[in-house]
Amino acid sequence: MSILVTRPHPDNEATAENLRARGQVVLLAPMLKFEPVAFHDESEADYGAIIVTSANAIRAVAPQLHELGLLELPLFAVGEHTAAAARDAGFAEVTVAGGDAAALRDKVMQGARDKVLKKKSTLLYLAGADLSRDLGGELGAEGFSVVTQTTYRMTPVKILPRDVCDGFAAHGIEAVLHYSRRSARAFLDAARDEGVEISALAIPQCCLSETVASVLRDAGASQVLGAATPDENALFDTLERALRTRLA
Repeated sequence: MSILVTRPHPDNEATAENLRARGQVVLLAPMLKFEPVAFHDESEADYGAIIVTSANAIRAVAPQLHELGLLELPLFAVGEHTAAAARDAGFAEVTVAGGDAAALRDKVMQGARDKVLKKKSTLLYLAGADLSRDLGGELGAEGFSVVTQTTYRMTPVKILPRDVCDGFAAHGIEAVLHYSRRSARAFLDAARDEGVEISALAIPQCCLSETVASVLRDAGASQVLGAATPDENALFDTLERALRTRLA
């Protein structure tokens, strides 16, 4: 029996490695494809800090960070995974939030209270093309000026790999891991198009958050579990709970 990981490449490889270390057999079906967007900063703003909600935003502009003079700025990352990507890219001053955009907003506001950045600082938000939350607007309401730069997009993948379709047909997939609302929707669309939707939704759907879980519930999945906190260790705990329940 296999665990299906729908997380995009290259992060899905680290997820697969962690699951195999836990004794799981893994299938990969990345449901979103990373595409960098050309970065042209024409704002001429004097930035006080950078905010980032995805490691992909950093990957997309990594070759330009030094020449743009951004590495000297403090960076606020949505969670530890994004923070690690920032450190790897060369950022020295990285503050880590609790894993979602609301926590990042609060961490930035705390940074202003702690004098890590000035209250009226202009923030550079390195963002994806599809935003689930108006983080810039929320920080703007708190007195910050936010310049949002789209650095990447995630394009839905419309088909499932053949080994995944075969796995569903043979009832050889034990659970599915979902990491975002958009990838969950892409998974549902692809499963429907491949004719495996019924078997795909008959097994546990383990989701990074309740927001992601709602997409699967609305689609009719009966075994949907959301992680207690929006991080992969909590998601793995959710997976283990789902598997124990199936064996009980």
